[in-house]
Amino acid sequence: MTALPDLSTAQLATAYRARTLSPVEVTKAVLARIAACEPKINAMYIVSADQALLAAGAAEKRFAKGEPLSAIDGVPVTVKENMATEGDPCPVGVPIADMTPRPADSPVPARLREAGAVITGKTTMPDYGMLSAGLSSLHGVTRNPWNLAKNTAGSSSGAGAAGAAGYGPLHIGTDIGGSVRLPAAHCGLFGLKPSLGRVPIHPPFLGRVAGPMTRTVADSAMLMTVISRPDPRDFMDLPYDPVDYADRLDGLPVKGLRIGLLTEMPAGLKADPAIVEAVRAAAKALAGQGAEVEELKGFLTKEMLDGMCRFFEARSYSDIVDLPEARKQQLLPYIVEWATWRAKSFTGTDVMRAYTAVHAMREASVKATQPYDFVLSPVTCPVSYAAEAHSPTDDPHSALEHIPFTVASNMSEQPAASVNWTFHTDGMPVGVQVIGRRFDDTGVMRLSRVLEQLRPQQREWPVLG
Repeated sequence: MTALPDLSTAQLATAYRARTLSPVEVTKAVLARIAACEPKINAMYIVSADQALLAAGAAEKRFAKGEPLSAIDGVPVTVKENMATEGDPCPVGVPIADMTPRPADSPVPARLREAGAVITGKTTMPDYGMLSAGLSSLHGVTRNPWNLAKNTAGSSSGAGAAGAAGYGPLHIGTDIGGSVRLPAAHCGLFGLKPSLGRVPIHPPFLGRVAGPMTRTVADSAMLMTVISRPDPRDFMDLPYDPVDYADRLDGLPVKGLRIGLLTEMPAGLKADPAIVEAVRAAAKALAGQGAEVEELKGFLTKEMLDGMCRFFEARSYSDIVDLPEARKQQLLPYIVEWATWRAKSFTGTDVMRAYTAVHAMREASVKATQPYDFVLSPVTCPVSYAAEAHSPTDDPHSALEHIPFTVASNMSEQPAASVNWTFHTDGMPVGVQVIGRRFDDTGVMRLSRVLEQLRPQQREWPVLG
């Protein structure tokens, strides 16, 4: 019998309507799971037990009247620490941040509360969200439930760990270079990076999105229907499309789809052979359903990736440069070195050249992928790495070498997702990335659903407590 925290959103919604389960009962079970597992994985920054139980009680009353607010009413959800929630500090992973509680919810938590979802708390993230790892000078080390010695990746590290450990069915991260897809891949989840502006976010920024991280594509689709609702604070948002993503999920005709198969990039780390094998196996499975698969030449150059790195370095340098030395010492030394070793000498010309390289990446991504309905590629480059490492290279002078397959989609505004395909011989998950044309978030989820149905048998989720 499936434990309550492991039930899907659809299962919970059905049980709530039938009155065979109550939101309060499920929320208590999720909070108990969190309490049992947190000493091992450290995925939560804040556990909002009292607020969650109040929200669950309100949902229970609505179901008693037959008046649920949405398909996710009464369903537990976690939110990444950097998305402001009313009454909570928002320190973005560092102990030197202003810890004044925020006066209002940012767009995603606001939509969740309007839909009746039960926010159980906030998940951890690394310093300033600028690590692909579960390390934080404020939160400590977040560990991967599949193997506590392994990294979750990041920056949505706590969301990845919470999803794998079964802290309820719904989790939300943010992604500016791979921060939803990377931890989704390392933790065996489905993670969607929507098109820029599809999910309102505040403050908006180049390439920055919020997206769902769940055990199933269907759970993410149900969540997207809610969090994609408009909010005037996001001045980069797309026109609102009042679609029910879950209703459109199944039935994608695979026959005749043009699939680009991308397994190498001229820049960054090479993908582990086991990951490449998984991507090719997924492409072969689609070909078996009638898709037309064609090898796609890698388009991300070293100049583009280095330009992206320099742009991020300059952005982070502005956060760190004027800090007193005593405050700098409270941050991860890796972050301080990464943000200053080159940026301290940057000129305005250097920064503009980096920005130009970012735009070249954007153009190259759209041009290379445009002939295809979808592109399959690796998500990450290593299958796993140590929990204490700051990145797969653990070198602040080559900090972004592991994101050649993810970062271009952020800059090009294309939707992209990680869907688990199989498992490595060491038991760690191996994900495959689905990249769609700009604004085709529905298509990316639909093809991911097809892959979810075609993939090899999956392993049981880790049980930690």
